[in-house]
Amino acid sequence: MGSVSRRKNGRWRARYRDPSGKQRSRDFTRKIDAQRWLASMDVAMGRGEWLDPALGNITLGEWSRSWLTRQSQLKPSTALRYEGLLENQVLPTWRDIRLSDIAHSAVADWVAGLSRAGLSPSSVRHAHRVLSLMLSSAVRDGRLPRNVAAGVRLPRVGVSEKRFLSHGQIRELAAAVGEPFDAVVLVLAFTGLRWGELAALRVRDVDLERRRVHVARSMTEIRGRAVFGTPKNHQRRSVPLPAFLVEPLRPRVAGRTPDDLAFTSRAGAVLRNRNFRTQVFDRAAREVGLDGLTPHELRHTAASLAIAAGANVKAVQRMLGHASAAMTLDVYAGLFADDLDEVARVLHVAYTTGEARLRPNPASVASRPPQPQGL
Repeated sequence: MGSVSRRKNGRWRARYRDPSGKQRSRDFTRKIDAQRWLASMDVAMGRGEWLDPALGNITLGEWSRSWLTRQSQLKPSTALRYEGLLENQVLPTWRDIRLSDIAHSAVADWVAGLSRAGLSPSSVRHAHRVLSLMLSSAVRDGRLPRNVAAGVRLPRVGVSEKRFLSHGQIRELAAAVGEPFDAVVLVLAFTGLRWGELAALRVRDVDLERRRVHVARSMTEIRGRAVFGTPKNHQRRSVPLPAFLVEPLRPRVAGRTPDDLAFTSRAGAVLRNRNFRTQVFDRAAREVGLDGLTPHELRHTAASLAIAAGANVKAVQRMLGHASAAMTLDVYAGLFADDLDEVARVLHVAYTTGEARLRPNPASVASRPPQPQGL
């Protein structure tokens, strides 16, 4: 137990000893406030929830520097994105604010302000996530009792319209791109590889005999430099190749060493998305009436063609390298609508033709109470 005493200046001082035995004190104008604060410290120590107030005095700017250096699990591209969010959205508001002074309402006001300033809902959510991750880390470090960014209402992200190409459009686009990059269009449109995964493919990853592409790494551009790392979600996978892709891919692997990149620029360098678009892809898309198309939309096309061919959600998930089937459904739920109609049709045919009758369970009939007559 601590004590409350009156000082010469009329204020009330509450004193107690923390778990390490160090004396702590705080002054209040009213005695009742000093007593309540002292009681809260006693309760916190009794529950093992007491925090050293000095640890929360560090500013968010200081904390952000040490926090970011500890995020060794992040891929280089993600770390770079976090740095940008910190410098452009988070630190301009919170740099000089102490961790212990950040309030839930202030975070809510900040989020609303970002939206009013014209920042997209997706960018607002990403900025809030970075702040929330830092505060969660401070909670685990014993600097804060809770994460005040949790529970803040965030703007909704609208669902963007996806463009799905037909087989004919893919053939036209590949022809307009021309050799040797027509194979790039075909692989993206029929395997669903991400651009970075395609650019990182080695000759040894392309198995034409078994018609498989092994996704083991991905390429990301970091400040203009090509960096190779693990695929998204750090998940390796094997993607099937339709038989008609074998011949277009054969020149990419024939007579080359296993470690050579399967897809390169004309100069033999790493195939970069921006260069590919400005030099080849955008022009070809305009020529075939697909102005504004991006290589990433070929990944959506691959998903749509697989679903139309009868692939189930788990097969599409594995092909695309999604973390879960739920994620695949979130992105492509509308494409499975025809499957649901087919299920209803088959059930209808089975029932009406007598191939499957709904028979009551004898046990359930025997246990059912007598029904009133005349109803």
